[in-house]
Amino acid sequence: MKKQSYVLLICCLFLTGEGLYAQTKPAPKHVDLKLGLDEENLNVLDDWITWNNPGSLLINHLTKQAHNFYYIRDKEIAQLTAREDWIRRQQAVKAKLIELVGPFPEKTPLNPIITGLIKKDGYRIEKIIFESMPGFYVTACLFIPNKLKGKAPAVLNVIGHEQESFRAELDQVIILNLVMKGIVVLAIDPLGQGEHVQYFDPKINFSSIGYSVIEHSYFGNQCFLSGSSGARYFTWDGIRAIDYLVSRKEVDPERIGVTGFSGGGTVTSYLAAFDDRVKVAVPSSWSTASRRQLETKGAQDAEAEFLSGLASGITFEDLVEVRAPKPMLMTFTSRDEYLSLQGAKEAYNEAGRAYEAFDKSENLVLVEDDSKHWLTPKIRLAIYAFFMKHFNVSGDPSEQDFELLTPEELRVTSTGQISTSVGGDMVFDANKRETEKLIERLNTSRKDIENHLKTVSQKAKEISGYLSPIDDGQEPFINGRYQRDGYTVTKYALDGEGDYVVPILLFVPNDNSVKHHAVVYLHPKGKIEGANPGGEIEQLVKNGYIVAATDVLGAGETKNTAVRGLAPGYTGVLIGRSIVGIQAGDIVRVVNYLKNRDDVAAEKVGAIAFDEMCLPLIHAAAFDSSINNITLIRSLISYRSVAMNRFFKIGLTKNEGGGTGHPYEVDFSWGIAGVLDGYDLPDLIGSIAPRKVRMVEPRDQMLDHASNELISEEMRFSRAAYALRNSSASLKIVPSYENLNSLLEWSFE
Repeated sequence: MKKQSYVLLICCLFLTGEGLYAQTKPAPKHVDLKLGLDEENLNVLDDWITWNNPGSLLINHLTKQAHNFYYIRDKEIAQLTAREDWIRRQQAVKAKLIELVGPFPEKTPLNPIITGLIKKDGYRIEKIIFESMPGFYVTACLFIPNKLKGKAPAVLNVIGHEQESFRAELDQVIILNLVMKGIVVLAIDPLGQGEHVQYFDPKINFSSIGYSVIEHSYFGNQCFLSGSSGARYFTWDGIRAIDYLVSRKEVDPERIGVTGFSGGGTVTSYLAAFDDRVKVAVPSSWSTASRRQLETKGAQDAEAEFLSGLASGITFEDLVEVRAPKPMLMTFTSRDEYLSLQGAKEAYNEAGRAYEAFDKSENLVLVEDDSKHWLTPKIRLAIYAFFMKHFNVSGDPSEQDFELLTPEELRVTSTGQISTSVGGDMVFDANKRETEKLIERLNTSRKDIENHLKTVSQKAKEISGYLSPIDDGQEPFINGRYQRDGYTVTKYALDGEGDYVVPILLFVPNDNSVKHHAVVYLHPKGKIEGANPGGEIEQLVKNGYIVAATDVLGAGETKNTAVRGLAPGYTGVLIGRSIVGIQAGDIVRVVNYLKNRDDVAAEKVGAIAFDEMCLPLIHAAAFDSSINNITLIRSLISYRSVAMNRFFKIGLTKNEGGGTGHPYEVDFSWGIAGVLDGYDLPDLIGSIAPRKVRMVEPRDQMLDHASNELISEEMRFSRAAYALRNSSASLKIVPSYENLNSLLEWSFE
């Protein structure tokens, strides 16, 4: 009886379990009981264990490439043991840093002006404007202790990303405590902050771009296009600020220090590495191992990235090690929202080897506290004590309370902004002058059309970081198919250049044609855009085309959702790659697949792209002559137009609810670092000749319709190249279009 009951119980549990399991399955929607049809799901990577987080594929692909450079560097560092080894490494790093960030401009007169004086109990403040470059003004306040006995040590405070700069309460607390301990402090307004806002709009009394971090990446993107970095301008302002400090009779030039928090920690590390006059450096909440930064929080703001810095073997750790054995205090918090404490520990441990080789281990100190991204009381005390020790300043290092000044009291200019008081240049203006030299060189090369065309594609491959795919006839992975009226839609996943796949929707007509013309369809919203019944793609298929609607890496299903929008593009900057170059490779892979299909005419594979997807398509067509024709709808007309105009909109995403302070998010997925040092989009279009190119509604840097004048100017070389190939009629620029069929009819004629 017991045995029968046991068996019955097991059967019941089994059946119940089956019932429960069945209930956990999502019920299919709109099932047709006769045909077994279900609602279409056009996502290729759904319910796929390997690719279950497609929004991370882009950043993971870039980070894995970064690890290859770390591996090379790790092997080099492991071989350093003796003091002489580290000295050779320091010399090599210094030379590489100048190459990556410089060259710096010639030092010209600072022409300092004191605009005001404040006397307080125990100290005074001089309000100062100086020129770090001719016509490039920097606002600052110099805090001087009273009753100095001889020359005093001095600290340059390069503030973090606080919009109000050194007028913020926390910064004043640190400044006043250092001053009252007998240290002169110079606090400058970093670019985009305080009275040095780069895109100040008097109508809103704020930057038209947004708060400091947004401004930094905005003008940083323009610098990247020209092969420079915003880091150059932050560093140079700091170097010239030190020039001003050592010119003061109150200051001991042998006791110069620098400190800054967060973004100020970035600049502190730069100055400590570039300027040998910095005897004591305290970068707070910044110095961390690059490896851990990229794999946890991701690449940060534009000024924190050097062009091909990682590819050149330079990491954050090098900025610490290059100054050994000079005193450096690294401070960090355990719950930092932007940086990795683990990275800070690893950077400290590696740099400690350099200090140990110099027999000065005590000069490198790491102080950490349990907090969010902040300068806690424990950290502030450590800062005061570190400066006092290494400046040989006696007294009590503990923090005291002082009356803080209002932002109005610390205002340096008459209007509260450089741009509306003294005027002068901003970073855009300085970078524009550098860009003009590049454009002039490009124009000179373009005069010899034939030779220019011979070199431009190779230059573009190198600068964009393009890797030529191998046409190995690979077959994609099929992950579903739908039958529609007159054609099929098949879901494919094609191997990319690394550990990712390229999702494709392949639309094939159900007709009797043996060979079809084929089109790669690229849209920034992804392959699903226009893929529904009755959409633009269906119109093409019913006109006899095979269409491969494709999500290149970073678009559609693989759009980045794992990290800040700017991180992938800036990671690419570090490793010498661009997302545009990677996407161009994906496009060529899809073209190779189409060419190898039995139902495709291999010599008749074209492509059509919209908006920013036009950029990788232009590159792909320039690099692979088997792409028969391309159609570009709303393409940016040139990178030059972005670098040479103060305002641009490509790469800006409107931040709903962001208000005046944070109206946009900035990314660089569309850009190529150093592009204007070798080529521009019109050069690549010219290299496609005599194949057909149709540009529809080309856009200027504001993503508005490009004017006839701009089109004429920018496309002059492209048209000349087509004329040289006796194919002027194969390049068409039109203001609008009715439907895609009408565009492709001409392209495949």
